[in-house]
Amino acid sequence: MDKERFIEWMEQGTVSIPKLLMTHYAKLGLNEIELMTLLHIHMSLEGGNSFPTPEEISSHMSISTGTCMEVLRSLLQRGFLAIEQQHQASFITERYTLKPLWEKLLHSLFKESQQDKQEQQVQLEVNLYTVFEKEFGRPLSPFECETLTMWQDQDHHDAMIIKAALREAVMSGKLNFRYIDRILFEWKKNGIKTIEQARSYGRKFRQHQQTKKNTSEKTAANSTVPFFNWLEQ
Repeated sequence: MDKERFIEWMEQGTVSIPKLLMTHYAKLGLNEIELMTLLHIHMSLEGGNSFPTPEEISSHMSISTGTCMEVLRSLLQRGFLAIEQQHQASFITERYTLKPLWEKLLHSLFKESQQDKQEQQVQLEVNLYTVFEKEFGRPLSPFECETLTMWQDQDHHDAMIIKAALREAVMSGKLNFRYIDRILFEWKKNGIKTIEQARSYGRKFRQHQQTKKNTSEKTAANSTVPFFNWLEQ
């Protein structure tokens, strides 16, 4: 092999191919020929050729010029590729742009992310019923199931916040839905939206209740289990 020619080849540089495109092109509805056509356009744009001809593109592929023209037409019609006009002095030039492809890729990733969040939310809701039934030691009644749904759909409480309220009720020794509803009401009223905020607010509330307990004449001297009542606000 000619050493000088090899060095010349190597100095032509490399083409950066987005990994996301390689892993998501099938989900976008692209086949391998369409992907390679887009990649060759991408390579041409990076190399300074903004409007490669079907002959130039197909010369680096295993398809004919006619097939390449059909592929380009399809990509343009389906919104994976676009042609922009540039005004230079007294004439107009055209160039390919892959902006539509990147927009479709972004939209696909966003949609995929939203689906993942929805699936996670569904799983959280399923786990929520399981956690409640485990703590109560029995299946939930229809009314209790309806209340759980209401907390999420009408009151817009996050599943993790509801679980935190359940833990707070367990710690307070008042395991019932009315008590948990009161906790959620107090948290919402005080702008509690995260687990960290709920834990901090719960600690402050228990400290306040403990102070009241210690100063109350009705407190049993031998009591070892603190009792915190969120209903007495």
